[in-house]
Amino acid sequence: MSQVKTNVMRILEQHKIEYKAHAYPHGKDAVDGVTVANLLNQNPDHVFKTLVARGKTGQIYVFVIPVAEELDLKKAAKSVSEKSIELTAVKELLNLTGYIRGGCSPVGLKKPYKITIHETANNIPTIMVSAGKIGMQIELNPLDLIKLVNANTADLICK
Repeated sequence: MSQVKTNVMRILEQHKIEYKAHAYPHGKDAVDGVTVANLLNQNPDHVFKTLVARGKTGQIYVFVIPVAEELDLKKAAKSVSEKSIELTAVKELLNLTGYIRGGCSPVGLKKPYKITIHETANNIPTIMVSAGKIGMQIELNPLDLIKLVNANTADLICK
């Protein structure tokens, strides 16, 4: 079976970053991240979703957190020195990132947004994020991801 190459995979290869591609069955619509983790037989703590938010200043930020968790807006705002942030509308996603809901990856975004990844990424052997397309995930060393996208790490989730 020939593997579909996404832009995310091409970027990783350009930077000589090792990754493993995973495909999962899907319909037309995005499935939630916990379902994706289960379909791929992965620990949901190691599968991360990419969320896009707008700060009070109008700046766009990207937050990457474990799929079973919820973004704590106060912690997220603090991590990027904003008074407050709110998630962007799904309809804005493609225009802001170049990706659709369910296929949004921190790799290969349309613009170089400030990216913050939940701090647990520092303590896991591999992290899985979207490969930029519904039905595709990539698994890689979290430190490679952090370095590639120039991300910071912080506590971002609701307790």
